[in-house]
Amino acid sequence: MTRYSILDLSPITEGGSAAQSLANSLALARHAEAHGFTRFWLAEHHNMPGIASAATSLVIQHVLQGTERIRVGSGGIMLPNHSPLLIAEQFGTLATLYPGRVDLGLGRAPGTDGSTAYALRRNQNMADNFPRDVVELMGLLGDAVPGQPVRAVPGTGTHVPVYILGSSLFGAELAAQLGLPYAFASHFAPAALDQAREIYRSHFQPSAACEKPYFILAVNAFGAESAEAAIRLKSSMQLAFARLRTGQPGPLPRPVDDIAAVLDPAILRMVNQALSVAVHGPVAQVETELRALIERHRPDEIMFNGNIHDQDARRQSFTIAAEAMERIAAGVAA
Repeated sequence: MTRYSILDLSPITEGGSAAQSLANSLALARHAEAHGFTRFWLAEHHNMPGIASAATSLVIQHVLQGTERIRVGSGGIMLPNHSPLLIAEQFGTLATLYPGRVDLGLGRAPGTDGSTAYALRRNQNMADNFPRDVVELMGLLGDAVPGQPVRAVPGTGTHVPVYILGSSLFGAELAAQLGLPYAFASHFAPAALDQAREIYRSHFQPSAACEKPYFILAVNAFGAESAEAAIRLKSSMQLAFARLRTGQPGPLPRPVDDIAAVLDPAILRMVNQALSVAVHGPVAQVETELRALIERHRPDEIMFNGNIHDQDARRQSFTIAAEAMERIAAGVAA
């Protein structure tokens, strides 16, 4: 059975606040826990008026504290923004407080614009050190070795599971070389999906972390009672993405009835291509579209994303996604 999970950006909606967004994230995680989702990930972004998860480790702790079983982690921590020791200590502490429930997904982008990256004390060349930093971080989370001068306390010996995240071939190759699970950011950058997937699988080297490739496919979900309702829900994310790409980031907009009447045709084409790995509509349609994605990409896990303005509609969308996955599993079993 293909596992299914949620990536939450803790979106700040038009008319909402960061406090409400963080409360929404916890409510959504509890909803996910009740509907069979495997994990609930949060992402590091900075200086984004529409995202409340900048202090990602703190938001992860907030969600862990308010749930009981679901795995919670980062999708991801942008490692070049931090020292490996700091992240080892943070996630080692989380794993000590909530054993067996913490994931550490790692990315190499800054998760922000150039000026904010500078404010984070980030050297633009730090991304070049990403492979070395990943190895160092894994060492700090692993068992101590004799004579080790620096240890993460807590952290050493926790063996927090590490995942590589990416939207290019670089991450696929690194995850394969290190023998780590790999999550591809197909929910907003699908252009290299097919090539990255095949590079990861064909170059994979078994490791203590992973005996065989473990591929996570990110999919946007817009489940609703009808295809028309789903298209309307999706318009919030389309508008937000268009504004981000044109240098006008802001809170998650309210949906509109006709997205083509709001966005320039060229911008809309760009947005639709970026968000093309998606499922829409009622459960039967979502099931059909998911079956096609699973047949094409053969993921071990699907990471559902979906920035929807109304929180009840958002929870219902993920419920529909879970029901579709359960139907697919039942069909496979039969």
